[in-house]
Amino acid sequence: MTSPGSIAVLAFGGNALLPDPFHPEEQEERAAELASAVLLLLEKHHGIVLVHGNGPQVGMILLRVEATRDRYPSEPLDVLVAETQGSVGILLSRALHNALRGQGSDVEVTSILTQVVVDPQDPAFSRPDKPVGPSYPALEARYLRDERGWTMVEDRSGRWRRVVPSPRPEQVIEFKAIRAAAQAGQVVIAGGGGGVPVCRTGTGLAGVEAVIDKDRTSAHLACQIEAQSYILLTGMPHVLRGFGTPRAEILERLSVKGARKLADEGEFPPGSMGPKIEAACSYVEKTGHKALITDAASLGAALAGEAGTWIVP
Repeated sequence: MTSPGSIAVLAFGGNALLPDPFHPEEQEERAAELASAVLLLLEKHHGIVLVHGNGPQVGMILLRVEATRDRYPSEPLDVLVAETQGSVGILLSRALHNALRGQGSDVEVTSILTQVVVDPQDPAFSRPDKPVGPSYPALEARYLRDERGWTMVEDRSGRWRRVVPSPRPEQVIEFKAIRAAAQAGQVVIAGGGGGVPVCRTGTGLAGVEAVIDKDRTSAHLACQIEAQSYILLTGMPHVLRGFGTPRAEILERLSVKGARKLADEGEFPPGSMGPKIEAACSYVEKTGHKALITDAASLGAALAGEAGTWIVP
């Protein structure tokens, strides 16, 4: 039963749409699969806000930039994030429109270009750690470091990648428009790729060469718009303790205190489940509502309390 004015925020990674960057045609099919999850949420909530990742998508753009860098100037990273908001937004909008009309629903789908304020003094700017773009051999990496001022780090394969700052979100600029559209009963696509990073200056907003974690942005936005539900979709139906080991244990319910304790013990890697646990705990602490972590296939069962991992106060 739909709750009047009730809003749910659903966050998912760019890999959910583009698992193989060299086969972008798969995005249409994946977008249609995600649409089914939205239809489930619309049975319980008046409006839905979708926050998607963009790692594979911006990676493809950066590959094209590198292939033509001797002929065309490259665009700043904040503009590239905006481009993926548009490209992923139209795929999702079309898939959702088709799925909703197929169900006889006239719910509107809106995609909002979203800017997110970050603090230029955030410690992340002095410790870039977010890999973006392709990998390079050592000689080329040294050239890019010297000529462009990029920070380069060596990966496990012995090749090098550019890393950029990943500052914390402080405010979603368009949150009032997002909230109004969701409260009006629309499905809203917003905060894509963590949002276009901007900082405040004496004359207004300015773009920033950074990438904001989409889980952090989705949790922050869920609080800003006073969402009653917050769901993070992953590749697993549950959060596991001891993931990848013989002692792996399904965690069906975790308090914020318990989740943070396990995180401090190293149970949730920073490159995968860690940011989702952090985001879920942040939302629960600030709102008092529960948060859910599960995969798209298990969402229906999770909403019925039969699957997923619930983070509770």
